Amino acid sequence: MNQLNQQWRLVARPDGELAAEHFTIVSAPMPQPGAGEVLVRTIYLLIPPAMRMWMNERDSYMPAQTLGEVMSGITLGVVERSNHPGFVPGMYVNGMGGCQEWFVATGEQLMPISAQAGVPLAAYRSVLDVQGLTAYCGLTEICRPVAGQTLVVTAAAGSVGSLVCQIGKKLGLKVVGIAGGPQKCAWLERECGIDAVIDYKAGEVGQRLDALCPQGIDLVFENVGGEIFDLILDRINDHARIALCGLISSYNGGVTQKTSSLMQLVNKTATMEGFLVRDYFGRYAEVIQQLQTWVLDGSLKCQIEILDGLDSIVDAMARVFHGKNQGIQLVRLSPEAGLTLLHNET
Repeated sequence: MNQLNQQWRLVARPDGELAAEHFTIVSAPMPQPGAGEVLVRTIYLLIPPAMRMWMNERDSYMPAQTLGEVMSGITLGVVERSNHPGFVPGMYVNGMGGCQEWFVATGEQLMPISAQAGVPLAAYRSVLDVQGLTAYCGLTEICRPVAGQTLVVTAAAGSVGSLVCQIGKKLGLKVVGIAGGPQKCAWLERECGIDAVIDYKAGEVGQRLDALCPQGIDLVFENVGGEIFDLILDRINDHARIALCGLISSYNGGVTQKTSSLMQLVNKTATMEGFLVRDYFGRYAEVIQQLQTWVLDGSLKCQIEILDGLDSIVDAMARVFHGKNQGIQLVRLSPEAGLTLLHNET
């Protein structure tokens, strides 16, 4: 049986938001693994906000996406055929498989997953992977929290922010989240147990920060940037520590920070440090084990939203940038259950 591989390819660089005219879906021949290689069927594709940056002409922390080629993508899949002794059919793996249904990789390009009963498989490409590692290490390594301090988290209901909020509470911090809409705010307070939430869509963010942080802000986990970040900077304490995880509001262009607010870093002798999760891969096993323990005992909550099919990528990205998704955004390209498409093929 000759199988085809559906691929999502970027054909034009967006100037602003991604739209249908910027991509095409192509049916390519099924890839075949060579010596030492593995054929993987993609199950889940993670849709992080940074994926939009990869589409720009200028390199970010990733090389700029080449037009006409398969779009880069963070994937969770299952081994369907293997020419590598360390990988057997049926093994779940994480990798950078791209926006396509099937891909071939070397063993060094894949990370085996030891899925635990009681944990959704999708969690291993989200809370129990780079999102969790980003949240834990960004907070503990850069913010260096001390119990009793006040932490403000932007995009607090998002894939990273919601984990930062909960880890902050476990470390004894007063946690104030900023999120969009009453449903997200209620989930953060009711399920995640943080101290307070500001609905930025309701306005008066500055006044709410004054009321909720009367002694000022010690720690910031910043995901968004723009006007709200200016309001936070205007209220930081001496020696505040800011983990700069991302600036989502700028990814589609047109957003800058006020220099008067940035001057607060000088006025308050504060520290703001940008970071990438790859700098903390050495702590991966330790951190993921801790996070998994919390997931299994029910004390670490996460929301995972799943859309189906390659043609839903544009919609998934729009939901992320407009705050319509709940928590972690994935696109499902195939079922978790086994397939028989490749049986008896050579």
